Amino acid sequence: MLEAPAMAAAAVEEAAVGAALAELAELLAPAADEAVRAGAAEAALALSGDAAGRRLLAGRPEALAALAELAVGPCPPAARAALSCLVNVSAEPAARGPLLAALPALLGLLPGGPACGVLANLCRERGAARRVLRGLRERGPGLEPLLQALGEPRPPSQLGPLLCNLSQLPEGRRGLLDRSRCSVQRLLPFTQYRDSAVHRRGIVGALRNCCFEYEDHEWLLSEEVDILPFLLLPLAGPEEFPEDEMERLPADLQYLPQDRRREEEPDIRKMLLEAIMLLTATKAGRHVVREKGTYLILRELHRWEREPDVLAACEKLIQVLIGDEPGVGMENLLEVNVPEEVEQQLQRLDREEEERWQREREERQEAQGSAPGPEELSR
Repeated sequence: MLEAPAMAAAAVEEAAVGAALAELAELLAPAADEAVRAGAAEAALALSGDAAGRRLLAGRPEALAALAELAVGPCPPAARAALSCLVNVSAEPAARGPLLAALPALLGLLPGGPACGVLANLCRERGAARRVLRGLRERGPGLEPLLQALGEPRPPSQLGPLLCNLSQLPEGRRGLLDRSRCSVQRLLPFTQYRDSAVHRRGIVGALRNCCFEYEDHEWLLSEEVDILPFLLLPLAGPEEFPEDEMERLPADLQYLPQDRRREEEPDIRKMLLEAIMLLTATKAGRHVVREKGTYLILRELHRWEREPDVLAACEKLIQVLIGDEPGVGMENLLEVNVPEEVEQQLQRLDREEEERWQREREERQEAQGSAPGPEELSR
């Protein structure tokens, strides 16, 4: 328990911090001089560089509102600093409400990378993701501006996480699975995108989420989309196969070069395996996945893999492919009723895994002295 002098000192320090933040909010306000606001935005960006500073800023709705206004303002230096600060602070739950209030302005900045970063963080929460999707539809083209940005020479790295987090919702998945726009096909090349692991991770997460829609499995596995080689190729190494096995593989997975490297990020390898597992939910899907030599790629991956979580996912998928077909009434594994207590336990384990991964990520970033970018994944 704190002694009286220590408690008094803590109270004084808290009051001083509160006064400083109140002053910062005033300097960010529209009534302040433009140069003063730009300087205040830089100060806010510096403050957002660590967890304690982000929490302090997140508790100041008036400062967040002023930063959002600056982000869309006519002064580029102030706008850049304000938006970069919002990318960092938007990971804090307390910032969600004030930033969603500024949603129309933030949507107007899409598909710029920092705006994608702010919205990716907000969309980790399903209610916020729903509001963002509604806002995109109200603007007219829905997801189309984001999908068009995939065609840029260097798409924003935060675009992948944003698409991933939007696809946690059925309506987000429907947008990506719009057959008339060839939407999901535009994601496929990025399963091997080497310029940004953040973008690649988000895209693979979005594809995995799309695979929850089992009504689209036949189409996803058909020649019109041909998703399976794009999911398998990052899992494939330089191993040589006998000729009879080689002929079973899709053309893109045959005769790979000796310097071929597998996906280097364990969590991405795991999501690729999870996506393929989802595609085996139906009897027809299992048939296609088996026929295209998936087991051969998984066999070699299993020999190479060292990460326990990825090995477990690989073994589960192999069991599905080499095991007997489910009994009558259980042919569609996504329609099997899971007891409520089991489902709750699985959800708890999933949350714990995500929190562990996030803690490790923040520890690495703090060790490197860098502020965090947007959260990549929602489950």
